[in-house]
Amino acid sequence: MSEMMTQPKPATPMHLWVVGILAVLWNGYGAFDYVMTKTQNVAYMANFTEEQIAHWQSMPLMANVGWGLGVWGAFIGSLLLLLRSKWAVQSFRLSVFGVILSTIYTYFMSNGFEMGGVGGAIFWAIICLITLGLMAYAQSMVRSGVLR
Repeated sequence: MSEMMTQPKPATPMHLWVVGILAVLWNGYGAFDYVMTKTQNVAYMANFTEEQIAHWQSMPLMANVGWGLGVWGAFIGSLLLLLRSKWAVQSFRLSVFGVILSTIYTYFMSNGFEMGGVGGAIFWAIICLITLGLMAYAQSMVRSGVLR
């Protein structure tokens, strides 16, 4: 009889809510940036240099797919984290894959470093570290039984 009983979920740790909400805010801005850039919103794009606009408009399919996977994988993963779903890990994995594709294009196939300078490269590194950190965090929450 006890074999048929399901184990209750462990209580949600406070840090899950903190990490999840911060992740939604961080990745929500990434989603906003993606939509504004892809729709070429005039007011938003007014802050871009001509070189940046040309970069975003001429990205090959690989880079566009990578950017989309990176942004939306992270945003959806953040929401799944708050929903305590183990699928957050898979979503963050897609995001990491997307970030890798975007990095290859931006820094190895185009003029990303020249366009963004050291500050842009540092910001890109922060994005990569946060994405990897969120994936690792979600994996640890699955192992501890918090995400199911």
